[in-house]
Amino acid sequence: EHDTKVFNKRRTKKGLPLVTPIFTQEDAKECMALFIGVPNEMNFRIDDKIKVRFTNTGHMLGSGVANLTVTENGHTTRLSYTGDIGRPASRILAPPKPFPQADILITESTYGDRLHKDLISADEELLKTVIHTCVEKGGKLIIPSFSVGRTQEIVYSLNNFFNQGKLPRVEIFVDSPLAVNATSIFRMHPECFNKDILQIMEADSDPFGFNSLTYITRQEDSKALNDYKKPCIIISASGMMEAGRIKHHLANNISNPKNTILVVGYCSPSTLGARIARGDKEVSIFGTVYKVNAEVNSIDSFSGHGDYKEMMSFLSCQNLSQLQRTFLVHGEYQTQVNYAAKLQEAGFANIQIPSMRQEFTL
Repeated sequence: EHDTKVFNKRRTKKGLPLVTPIFTQEDAKECMALFIGVPNEMNFRIDDKIKVRFTNTGHMLGSGVANLTVTENGHTTRLSYTGDIGRPASRILAPPKPFPQADILITESTYGDRLHKDLISADEELLKTVIHTCVEKGGKLIIPSFSVGRTQEIVYSLNNFFNQGKLPRVEIFVDSPLAVNATSIFRMHPECFNKDILQIMEADSDPFGFNSLTYITRQEDSKALNDYKKPCIIISASGMMEAGRIKHHLANNISNPKNTILVVGYCSPSTLGARIARGDKEVSIFGTVYKVNAEVNSIDSFSGHGDYKEMMSFLSCQNLSQLQRTFLVHGEYQTQVNYAAKLQEAGFANIQIPSMRQEFTL
């Protein structure tokens, strides 16, 4: 709704017709009444034909494989939809768990032909970028980030740098109401954390907070960052830079060569984030063209998606002699083709890449 208001102000000045938001906060509130929370590893029924069980994928807080057992006309089919697959060595979350045997598998393919660097290397790159931008150049480090999962991982890494005395004396702002709310939910669920962060929490009870970190929710405080002249780090949503407060921070900072835009996750090819990451010299933000004079760097190892080896390791719990069909979704087509070839080499048979609105009889 907020982005629509900003967009409409510009359209009004140009004499263009106004647009309406796709959905409103009131719509979202009404939808919440339709949700029912279900823990992982619990069997429950949707109806007399379908039994469901969720198992942890380690992608984000609460993510899970949807394992369906469908019995119809005396025939039972086991279908598992992995959703997004997390990484076995997440900074925060417990690793993915094996899931029940499936006859039909639907699985993601985001990084189906890429490998991530290890977490230590990614943290070193992050610290190096902070020092280069905020100390050596005296600029602002702008980090577009997904509100849930990615922001918490970045804050956790910065928190560790702070505890180790490695973090320069710069202010850090998390400017995203959703990220602030999500972080409070993370704090409420340490049972989802891995052993490493739980061990750190014995000495540091709040791994998502430290002295130089400020969480921002109010719009006026967000706008005040436009006038903040000192070097700083601004973490804001959305990660693909298509919506949210990050667009305002980009508009105010992308043309200054002292600043750095740090891309820390996947951006779909058609998004503003992808255009910036690939090196476009000019980009349009809210209908205004800006020169990209800021330095642009990328660290993909902060991604919550596993690389192709990590995804294949996750799928190795399946008995391939019982697996009848595998559908690859959630990925760019050429990446899916490359991933399908790797799966075939590993013994997966009957791999299909569905097209938009294509239907299958299972």
